[in-house]
Amino acid sequence: MSVKILILGVNGFIGSSLSERILRDTDWEVYGMDLGTHKLEGCVNHERFHFVEGDITINKEWIEYHVRKCDVIIPLVAVATPSVYVTNPLYVFELDFEANLAIIRQCVKYKKHVMFPSTSEVYGMSPDVPFDEETSTLVLGPINKQRWIYSCSKQLMDRVIYAYGDKAGLNYTLFRPFNWIGAKLDNILVPKEGSARVLTQFIGNIIQGKDIQLVDGGKQRRCFTYIDDGVDALIKIIARRHDQANRRIFNLGNPENDFSIKELAEMLVKAVAKYPAFKERALNTKIIDVTAEQYYGKGYQDVSSRVPAIDNARKYLDWAPKFGMEESLKLTLDYHLAHPDENLDS
Repeated sequence: MSVKILILGVNGFIGSSLSERILRDTDWEVYGMDLGTHKLEGCVNHERFHFVEGDITINKEWIEYHVRKCDVIIPLVAVATPSVYVTNPLYVFELDFEANLAIIRQCVKYKKHVMFPSTSEVYGMSPDVPFDEETSTLVLGPINKQRWIYSCSKQLMDRVIYAYGDKAGLNYTLFRPFNWIGAKLDNILVPKEGSARVLTQFIGNIIQGKDIQLVDGGKQRRCFTYIDDGVDALIKIIARRHDQANRRIFNLGNPENDFSIKELAEMLVKAVAKYPAFKERALNTKIIDVTAEQYYGKGYQDVSSRVPAIDNARKYLDWAPKFGMEESLKLTLDYHLAHPDENLDS
């Protein structure tokens, strides 16, 4: 019997990539909701893809009907851009926690398996290297550093889901992406600094002839993971949801792709220079330092390093990332530099 999967936020970076893989490699059915379909060109006319345009804060009856109808629920709708954490923290809480809590409660009510996208940010400023899903402490900054409302909202949802599993029998999997990159990540021509994820922000700066701004010198380190590796893990979670993946937390990242933001900027300039149409702009790109307050606004705070332990994924999913940094950047650039004018907002 074919698995029915409900993906809320199906037109986003993860949702669109996951849907394409499901339709290509399985006999599963996808039911999706989002505000548009511009990342779903390969899905919208597929016989096993069922889409409705809608908003999770409005179309609540449709969502409840499909939670009841489907086997696996994947609520991907969230604000995930750091500038918004600082400028509109209440919106982040209302969407990332409150709107998603209603969906989690329906999964409890109808006894459905929920795959919830946690985040590497829940570890906050934990001193652990690497971050372990079972043992690492989750350390956040003071209340006046509002960037932590995203991490706190996600962490609280993780704790609520865990409690529902423990006390009400909810079947769940929490997955924590570590800086996934790839095609359809963001709009690379987005006009405002800080409103896209770091990789696409830098690509956009280069092709528009702007300086790359490094927050506090770009000393922060991140582990970058190619989207195909991440989607491989999600497919394995769906397939193993009844046993190895049930009631577990998985870091999904590539510890080998550990680079500073400054190193990322330097790699990107060199990589973009290999594309003839953008070579001159890449070679003329300056890399400059700015403070976090200048870039994001008051209330920002950052983390020096985020390295995932992936032992759980290796053991229970038989998963490990395959894409190195050079290949990941090339594949990402091949797509984004070929589609610079697309409206790819998440």
